[in-house]
Amino acid sequence: MGRRHDHSDIESRMERKERTRHALLSSTLRLLSKHSFESISLREVTRESGITPTAFYRHFEGMEDLGLALVDEAFGSLHDMVRAARSDTSTYDDVIRRSVQIVVTHVREHRDHMRFIARERYGGVRRLRRVIRTELDLFANELAVDLSRFPELAGWTRSDRQMFADLLVEIVVSAVGRLTEAHPEEEGELARRIEKQLRLVVIGVPGWRSQPEKRSGQASGAPMAQERGLEPSAK
Repeated sequence: MGRRHDHSDIESRMERKERTRHALLSSTLRLLSKHSFESISLREVTRESGITPTAFYRHFEGMEDLGLALVDEAFGSLHDMVRAARSDTSTYDDVIRRSVQIVVTHVREHRDHMRFIARERYGGVRRLRRVIRTELDLFANELAVDLSRFPELAGWTRSDRQMFADLLVEIVVSAVGRLTEAHPEEEGELARRIEKQLRLVVIGVPGWRSQPEKRSGQASGAPMAQERGLEPSAK
């Protein structure tokens, strides 16, 4: 009996600890709907959550540590969702359409987290900027690897695929900021706009890749683009 009581007490303490941590994170997100992370204080967070500063330090070393926890929450499920969108696809359109749909859905369901990321990627707290940049670089790195399986891009150098992936990720992340501020009826139009932007980049790939050959003395980049299989599909 004593053992069961001790085990139950431990579980109860763990549950209380998790509830307190969740309250701190949720309160911070509420404050961040109107303020930058740099501008809010630990005292404001604890007052908003109804938790004492002493209790705050049982969960986080300070405000930066709390901010890093928010970054982890924001990116955690998004990584799995985007990986699923990129799997089992055969064309650029498949990847673009599914990825945009998933990003829009994720922003709708985690609007406060995504607003936090969109604002703080250029915010005043250097450590948060660096961690967000690292997470976005991870997305781009994974995308660059995925791009190599497309026949049109298989012959590209790793650095060129990486640059292409960086550009695609940048377009989507910039759009996330707009989505977080959009009304529900505006989401569809924004999603279509994002898809168009991504497709414009993809369409421009063959022309861009032909430019080095032009500078090397080739009269026209089109034959080289056709030779490498980079000419846009007639479909």
